[in-house]
Amino acid sequence: MPDHSKGATVMILDYDPAWPVRAERLLQIVRSALRDSDNSDMFVYEHIGSTAVPGLAAKPIVDLQVCMPALLPLDALAVLLAHTGFVPAPGARSDSPGVYRDIPRPGDEDHAEAHGKRLFHSPEQSAILHIRRLDSPFAAFVVLVRDWLRAHPDEARRYAELKYELAVQHAADPDYDDYTRSKSLFFDEVEPRMRQWATGKLTSSRTVNVAAQCRT
Repeated sequence: MPDHSKGATVMILDYDPAWPVRAERLLQIVRSALRDSDNSDMFVYEHIGSTAVPGLAAKPIVDLQVCMPALLPLDALAVLLAHTGFVPAPGARSDSPGVYRDIPRPGDEDHAEAHGKRLFHSPEQSAILHIRRLDSPFAAFVVLVRDWLRAHPDEARRYAELKYELAVQHAADPDYDDYTRSKSLFFDEVEPRMRQWATGKLTSSRTVNVAAQCRT
């Protein structure tokens, strides 16, 4: 595939199978750092974002997510994560999306606490760590995006082409913010289909469970 991102600030690369390996290694490190936190047995660790979708071109930066019942203070998390290489990420601008809170998706209720988050990054390890509450609608949304793209390779390819185009359009930008906002148009378009797919999966799973119970 040609290098669509040549000269772009946003560097989009072909999928690298080393990405999930790196993500899993970093998740293990983060899990170890947080293991003594209250209710750590309830924490959920995920590899999210484009690097979690096999075959999908992406920025070579792995996105990780940790969900917990209640967000720990930023300073406390910084101490716990100090030896992992992850440090608080302040955002490129004062209005950078997804730094201190997520922007609610259309249809989601805007509960400030549920959309709160902590953002860390490790430039040396090319990784971003998103820490959210277990009841965060946005945490569920990013997992839905990952799973839907994994199950729909044609849509993943269409998304990749859009990212290549946006990388060129935003080549002169000083940061990723407008590129990130532009990508949201794709998700605005496909979100109804994603949610319908998720509902269908849930209904199918329940049907299988009921059938299994009837056979016992």
